[in-house]
Amino acid sequence: MISATTATTTTISKLRLGIITSLFTTLSLVGCSQPDSTVTAETTTASAETDKPAKTLAITQIVEHPSLDEMRRGIQDELADNGYVAGENLNINFQSAQGNTGTAGQIAKQFVGDVPDAIVAISTPSAQSIVASTATIPVIYTAVSDPVAAKLINEQNVPIQENVTGLSSQLPLEPQIELIKKIKPDAKTVGYVYSPGEANSVALLKRLQEVLPSYGLKVLDVSANRPTDIAMATRSLQGRADIIYTSMDNNVASAFEAMTAAANELQIPIIASDEFSVQRGATAALGVNDYDFGRTTGKMVYRILNGEAVVNVKPEVMNTLTLFVSPKHAAAQGVKLSDALLADAINVDDKPKAK
Repeated sequence: MISATTATTTTISKLRLGIITSLFTTLSLVGCSQPDSTVTAETTTASAETDKPAKTLAITQIVEHPSLDEMRRGIQDELADNGYVAGENLNINFQSAQGNTGTAGQIAKQFVGDVPDAIVAISTPSAQSIVASTATIPVIYTAVSDPVAAKLINEQNVPIQENVTGLSSQLPLEPQIELIKKIKPDAKTVGYVYSPGEANSVALLKRLQEVLPSYGLKVLDVSANRPTDIAMATRSLQGRADIIYTSMDNNVASAFEAMTAAANELQIPIIASDEFSVQRGATAALGVNDYDFGRTTGKMVYRILNGEAVVNVKPEVMNTLTLFVSPKHAAAQGVKLSDALLADAINVDDKPKAK
């Protein structure tokens, strides 16, 4: 027989165990439910911040290099800041043609078959391929220096198709030539390595041929059909050119380190038109900020994703110029930058190198 004391003790022990078990179960439930409620709150907040219908956006560029990649980042950041967030309510399909115009055509056909809400074409070859493939899906071009020569718009700034608009960087040539004269005052011949398959590069060559003589300069052009041809084309300028000028040629940009290595050997300074080219080895550049260029393009893309008709989003030109210099690369290419030039420029040697 169990004593009363023992029974009482047993009962108390069971009560204590029951209370502890109950308390543990309650705490466990609280602990388990807390993350779920936090996730739900974050999801709700994200949905509130991105109160936009789901959209699909196709993006293509002829090749991947820092300048074009930075533009693409600017586009996506601008869209995100306005409620279209990749992975939430915006599905982005990005494809690079890896420098191959044939591949650019295949990408264009794939995109048209997918029927996205809009297509962003970064670079002239990509824009031409996309526009040739659709007359209905909204197309926004960017990183195009001469959309007239590329047959994307006419001379009255009217797109050749009602589904086309975009942002170009028709950089005025005269300030570029003045920069050349400041860096190499005794220059007589400007070397120009370019891709004959890029309409913007061919158009720039014609402009150089027309304008340079009035500055006492002439252009020596060397064609390079592939990125692998850039180094040899640059070396062919030995003893024939005093300075090299390049502007948004995608073959050159893809193999820019090869060009700068050759220019360093030949002691010929390179003048470019974007910050990343200076980070990658050019002496100087007078051009637009690539990220800002992307943000401005993103504003146009947003308007179209948000329901505005393409015909109401007029083509624009961005010509706000910034001077970028690298005294280190200038020295490697045989020139010294003046104090006056440095005072008006952003010194990329003080910034992290582009990856």
